[in-house]
Amino acid sequence: MTPEVYTTQLQAGLGLIEETRKLLAIWSPGMSAPELNRVALESGQFPNMTSRRLHNLVTEGFKPRFLLNHGAPAIMLQKLDAKLSRREFNQLLFLYTCRANLVLADFVCQVYWAAYRSGRGTVEIEDARRLIEQANQAGKTFKPWSAETVKRVSRYLPACCADFGLLETGGKSIRKILPFQIESTVMGILAYDLHCSGYGDNSILSHSDWMLFGMARGDVLNEFKRQALKGWWILQSAGDVTRIGWQYQTMEEMIHGLAQG
Repeated sequence: MTPEVYTTQLQAGLGLIEETRKLLAIWSPGMSAPELNRVALESGQFPNMTSRRLHNLVTEGFKPRFLLNHGAPAIMLQKLDAKLSRREFNQLLFLYTCRANLVLADFVCQVYWAAYRSGRGTVEIEDARRLIEQANQAGKTFKPWSAETVKRVSRYLPACCADFGLLETGGKSIRKILPFQIESTVMGILAYDLHCSGYGDNSILSHSDWMLFGMARGDVLNEFKRQALKGWWILQSAGDVTRIGWQYQTMEEMIHGLAQG
């Protein structure tokens, strides 16, 4: 669940793509964040990282993204890693990172996609700064952020988006917008994640998670129709009412089916 306030947890490492792969390789179900930190420190997988930096990476980066719900995201990523393309894997990391960081989710939805739809070719650090300053005024932080914190997080947001392929890489104040479209497998995983979390069929189509991939309800419904042809589910839609016959009833079944496919 996305927190209701902005935090500075992105400073733990932005996208953390390669670091997440390493941590997933040594994490096991039931392992707490302190235990993972100890194992990671002893593993030798992070030789150029200080113990304090590694601790922050685990507790502020990995834990809130992948260890919620008894580690369900981490378990899924471990089981499907061999079946997922690099793009699919990274998009799932993007989803969980946005869920754990409201400031990033808002930046993606309100700045990146707004710029994309308006025909702009770039996103600037200044765009991020305006978003954060407005959030400060609206009370979206525990307490008002200092000018230095605003400046720092404003740099992190475009850089994190670059990690996940939404913007060009490089330490630039202005970055080019790159094409970003949800992968078919990621779409199926997200749909089942929402279904198994208790959302009704029509609520799933309108869920805010789809906005992270630039999709409105109509886009989601059209994609559901295409995915139905691949056997993910059976779709019945008439007017504003949609009913979905789900092939799997639990995430465990879906993961097993995908891993065996």
